[in-house]
Amino acid sequence: MKPLDLVGSTTVVTGAAHGMGAEIARLLAARGAHVALIDHDAAALAALAEALSGSTVTTHVIDLRDDEAVFAGAAEIIAAHPRINALITCAGSSMLGTLDQLTMEEMRWLTDINLWGTVSVTKALLPALRAAPAAHITHLASVYALAAPAGRIPYAMSKFAVRGFSEALRHELEGGSVTVGAVYPAGVRTGIILHGRYAAAIDPAVAARAAAAQAAMYHTEPSDAAARIIRATERRTTRTMIGREARLIDALVRVSPTGYWRAMRRPLRAAVDTTTPVA
Repeated sequence: MKPLDLVGSTTVVTGAAHGMGAEIARLLAARGAHVALIDHDAAALAALAEALSGSTVTTHVIDLRDDEAVFAGAAEIIAAHPRINALITCAGSSMLGTLDQLTMEEMRWLTDINLWGTVSVTKALLPALRAAPAAHITHLASVYALAAPAGRIPYAMSKFAVRGFSEALRHELEGGSVTVGAVYPAGVRTGIILHGRYAAAIDPAVAARAAAAQAAMYHTEPSDAAARIIRATERRTTRTMIGREARLIDALVRVSPTGYWRAMRRPLRAAVDTTTPVA
């Protein structure tokens, strides 16, 4: 399969104002690729765009939970960028809490962002991607789309669904000009867990302790992860692991699909504890 040339064409990036999305935007702009940046944080998005140079940059303030806003924003992007050949979906959040602690509203909130936001922006931009001679969609999944830990039900549920969506869409588009891949990062230092939400039923101090324990396990720098994601997009890779832990968990789940939690429980015990009071 011929690799994509992202220089001179447009890559759409969701979740572009922070974390890996912002790093991807910086790297793409630095090499001369055009970018259309989507995020709900207008101020951070504007600040990022102002700092970018060397390419055409447009910003689009969109709440990915709003389907009408997504499709209207996609129309604006298509009008502003005549050649779109890549979509990288980085938008997402996290949610701490057990099923007993979480409300249905809290779980739906996360699913609307992580899953339905990914689905809607992909559907809205697919016609433009099909119009390119070759195009690739990269969905950011997670190591928790490979293995589902306790205390992360809505996050794992949404990311498993993103994985399923990516694989099913890849099969639907097989033989055409648009290819689809998913990225499975483990432990990227973006701050997502520290700035994510937690169930209202959890003591804030307990939630902060669990989030800090999870963050302490993260080792990959956002810039390194961003470079890997861009490379996977250029190579039109279908499955990309980022971080040693991702490769280990992938192998563990293959070897023990129903027993992998026995190996994961101990290293994650502090990160999934949202019940023990802070002393």
